[in-house]
This record gives sequence, C-alpha cells and structure tokens, in this order.
Amino acid sequence: MSSIFSKIIAGDIPCHKIAENDNFIAFLDITPIRMGHVLVVPKVEVDKIFDVDNRYLSEWLVFAKPIAKAIELAFPCNRCGISVVGLEVPHAHMHLVPINSADDLNFTRQKLSVTSDDLKEVRLKLLQHL
Repeated sequence: MSSIFSKIIAGDIPCHKIAENDNFIAFLDITPIRMGHVLVVPKVEVDKIFDVDNRYLSEWLVFAKPIAKAIELAFPCNRCGISVVGLEVPHAHMHLVPINSADDLNFTRQKLSVTSDDLKEVRLKLLQHL
C-alpha cells in the first residue's frame, strides 16, 4: 500500500515539514481547514489508526505534543484540536488544528485556499515555537 504520505516520507513529494524522527513525520496540510493545520503521520504504512502497533500508538502522541503546543502559541486559538478521520488517505494520520470551537474541526467545510508562500509563512511561525 503506497500512499501519497509514503511518497512524502520517501522524499518523492515535497512537503512543508514541521518535525521528523525515525518513526514519524509532521507536515502542513496543503488544503487546511484552518491556518496552522498539521498532519502527523507514522512512517510505517498502516491504513487504520487502531491497526498501528501499540508502541507506535503511544509514541505518536508524545511526538505530536510539542507540535500541538507550538500551534497554540503560533495561532490565536483556545486549544489545539486533534482529529483522526482516516478517510482521505489510506495511511493512518492525525490532524492537529488550532480551534476555538468543535465546529473548527468540521472537515465537511470548504478547505482554505492557500499558496506555497502562505504555507512557508505558517511553517516558519510554527518552527519558531518548537
């Protein structure tokens, strides 16, 4: 199962990377629901979150924690929301999104139209707080 995320992990497709280690990568969503929307993806190719090995499952949240804190510092919001939908790409991933209400995690809304320059600016903002 090779997904677009596998191609990003392999470096075949560029991304606006926020963080990476041996097991996970975090990068900006190119069709965000809010500015500051980050995807956190395990490098192992697994379709569903609850099929991810238990060790990776716990490490995943620990990896995401400083990114969530950076989102809260970089973008005015009540908190960083987390969502795992898993329907868009057949590779387990979580969404970290700055939110003020539960409706800010509504994935049925129209996505924001952003440029590469917008994403570069968002990336720099987040990296300043990591």
